[in-house]
Amino acid sequence: MLALVLFLLTYMALLVFSKYRAWIALGSAILFVILGILPASKVFGAVDWNVIMMIAGTMGTVYFFIQSKMPALLADHIIDRMPNVQWVIIALALFSGIISAFVDNVATVLMVAPIALVVSNSLKISPVPAIVAISISSNLQGAATLVGDTTAILLGKQAGMNFADFFWYQGKPGLFFIVQIGAVFSAIILMVIFRKYKQKVAMQEKTVVQDYFPTMMLIGTIVLLILASFIDADSKPAITNGLICMGVMLIGLIREVIRSDKPSQTIKCILKEIDVFTLLLLTSLFIVIAGITEAGVVNEIGRIFANISNGNGFIAYTLIVWASVILSAFIDNIPYVATMLPVTAVIASHLGISPTVLYFGLLIGATLGGNLTPIGASANIAGIGILRKNGNNVKIWDFMKISFPFTLTAVASGYVMIWLFWGRG
Repeated sequence: MLALVLFLLTYMALLVFSKYRAWIALGSAILFVILGILPASKVFGAVDWNVIMMIAGTMGTVYFFIQSKMPALLADHIIDRMPNVQWVIIALALFSGIISAFVDNVATVLMVAPIALVVSNSLKISPVPAIVAISISSNLQGAATLVGDTTAILLGKQAGMNFADFFWYQGKPGLFFIVQIGAVFSAIILMVIFRKYKQKVAMQEKTVVQDYFPTMMLIGTIVLLILASFIDADSKPAITNGLICMGVMLIGLIREVIRSDKPSQTIKCILKEIDVFTLLLLTSLFIVIAGITEAGVVNEIGRIFANISNGNGFIAYTLIVWASVILSAFIDNIPYVATMLPVTAVIASHLGISPTVLYFGLLIGATLGGNLTPIGASANIAGIGILRKNGNNVKIWDFMKISFPFTLTAVASGYVMIWLFWGRG
């Protein structure tokens, strides 16, 4: 009961005081240890350092990639081939989705949104629809690959999935293809929403890229992660993926230091791009979740959930998907997914089914559910922030008239496809 009460208080505080989430989680983790709920000897092992290193390394590499202006150049080429604004918005949304499958969602929005601003300003139209479409599309693809989003990395850790498993898992299509099906259907929805945007568009000047090394870094990270996925787990360190991501980032850092006239300032600028707040939050949550697991809370929640489902795997799957959609529309999906992954494993064991279908349903529901509202996903918050800086205040209705049909379509298609592929065994 003590562990459960402490956990519920922690979660309530995370919701109410969002600016201090990392410190709240850290304080809770410390209390779990001080109160003896989680033995101090188990603290270090509770943290998945592979996940932490992967996120930190990818953040650094993405910074170099953005600074190289390669994303802007790719977007320019796409826009130059589009006949009107409707297709520009669709193309930018799909482009942001492709980038976001391999790059952090927020970073993707920061890359692509400025292009939409330029196009909108040149045509003297509101940039709100385009940037909303870019934000929700980038969030959609976060579940497509192992490095697409923090929630995907958490799933990989829980299920023991490697990079290749997101494409093809146990002889069946993986999450990548399920997400792409959702992307196709949701793109059709965007085409209907923006059917009246028929203004002609033409790029005046393309972005110039003078440094292609960061692009090779990002590609190299992906290739190395793929290659590492073919190595037997017993033959490689548990932090292999983390070492790859950190190693590539450090190569870029060393290169920039050598090229810079002010090495110390360069190091500070790059380190600022690593979101220490998120890393601290996640590290602390690992400890908190280990604490409630140690106290038996996770097992009890799983048992209760299985009872509600009346032993029916389809009912359990349905509840997890759509409850995740609703909850993730208002709360951060990182702590939610981190908490629910071990719970879904227990639910599956009580029901006597493979946890894969519940894992995949959780990730689809939680990742895409954040698209319902402007505050449901970090990518959405970043997009709204860019618009606000540009003098555009976004009303909830302006956001949701695009996000609501987009999200329901993407989740519904994923919900059906996951059950068809994985629900029968």
